Amino acid sequence: MPEAPQHPQPQPQPTPHRTVLSRTLLALSAVGLGWLSGCSAPPTAKPTARPATSQVPATPATPATPVIPATTASPSATQPNAVAQPAASAAAPSPAKSAARNAKDYRKDAASHLYARHSQSIYKGRLPPMLEAVGVLNVDIDRHGSVKSVQWMRAPRHVPQVMQQIERMVKAAAPYPVPQHMSQVTYTDVWLWHQSGKFQLDTLTEGQD
Repeated sequence: MPEAPQHPQPQPQPTPHRTVLSRTLLALSAVGLGWLSGCSAPPTAKPTARPATSQVPATPATPATPVIPATTASPSATQPNAVAQPAASAAAPSPAKSAARNAKDYRKDAASHLYARHSQSIYKGRLPPMLEAVGVLNVDIDRHGSVKSVQWMRAPRHVPQVMQQIERMVKAAAPYPVPQHMSQVTYTDVWLWHQSGKFQLDTLTEGQD
């Protein structure tokens, strides 16, 4: 008997999801083949450059302190309780010498000596007619030029402070010129005292108006 005709069975249709997945796989395969054909080896990643580390300059070494050899110290330095000896004081100048052979001549030397010792207290120029004090004073000088004593022949007693100041000035001016031709001498001079506290001696006065 004749065979019944066979009808082809219908092929299952691919779903839309499978179609999309197949296309994606084909695209990836093509890209992979192209990459393999165009590149002999995958690119090598470049090493990332590390930032240079800043180097702190080394601190210079401190030079060693040179060792100074010890010197021999003086005996006074090694003794803590040693007392420094004071320097020798300068010798006092020798007093001037007077060639006077009597009290009148010596008075000139003594007046010049007083003027030199009290130069800031000398009244310059002629004295006015009215003075604060006028006194006559005797001064005893020994053979060494020291003042032995003072005596007022005429004392300005109305101004005792002036009398005291004159006596101090006479004694402070010692030593006087040494009376080399006399063992001692007593000379007399007149003190002319101005209101300013300055004076002149009659022996060396510049006069009075």
